Amino acid sequence: MTQRKTSNILDKSLKELSIQVSLSGLSFSIRDAAEDRVIRLDHRYFEKPSNAEKLVEALDDLLKQEGLGRSNFKDVRVIHDNELSALVPKALFNESNLSDYLKYNVKLFETDFISFDELKGHEMFNVYVPFTNVNNYIFDRFGAFEYKHASTILLETLLNQAGRSEVKNVYVQVGRNNFEVVVIDDQKLLLYNRFPYQTREDFIYYVLFVYEQLGLNREKDPLHLLGAINEDDSLYKMAYTYIKEIALGKNHHRQNIAKGLPNIPDHQDLTLLNSF
Repeated sequence: MTQRKTSNILDKSLKELSIQVSLSGLSFSIRDAAEDRVIRLDHRYFEKPSNAEKLVEALDDLLKQEGLGRSNFKDVRVIHDNELSALVPKALFNESNLSDYLKYNVKLFETDFISFDELKGHEMFNVYVPFTNVNNYIFDRFGAFEYKHASTILLETLLNQAGRSEVKNVYVQVGRNNFEVVVIDDQKLLLYNRFPYQTREDFIYYVLFVYEQLGLNREKDPLHLLGAINEDDSLYKMAYTYIKEIALGKNHHRQNIAKGLPNIPDHQDLTLLNSF
């Protein structure tokens, strides 16, 4: 669900701030709206996975260190990156039953606030538990803002860019402690899931499990690797051992959006670069 947003008519800034929040770290990007390009991109990883209560303290430290305040931006967005989400077909969605969509896969507390995003044009909703304390903090610091779940941006980006295909395409976005799998068959979503991992054996086990459960062909159905991975990575080499068609994903952010940051590979920072 998108929060109402307001803008201060006295604020002449054309810059926009996007903050991604997870228990493994914080990331932010700044976009120059006048030139439609990202001019800053940064990450702060935690040595050990944090908890929701400590996120606000870490976020406050980050914003103060970087001098990011209310008057700097005309728009602020927050991306919630966690496993507390579920996709619901539009035909089955009822805003009055949000907890029912999560209760079998997510441990819910009575105090949890549940939100949702609509994946426009794809006949589905993403129901999730945001970091409410982060939302409250951002509102106090910046005023009205927008927020989404990270998987909403990932799915919208991949589905919107998917072309007609005779093979099923498997996309894996790699994070520090987990990875997400998206399987698309001829512009239709077959699967979205999120898996934890610690070793490359964990990683390849879940990837091959997806191929097996969906009856995918490891000789023909390609694997596109996104996120924190490169060709020298042990995860890449492990996947290449078992899957014939494998490559780093290309062009998954809007053309020229990162032209001011030439050292960023196309397959990395997908959610941040597509959050604007």
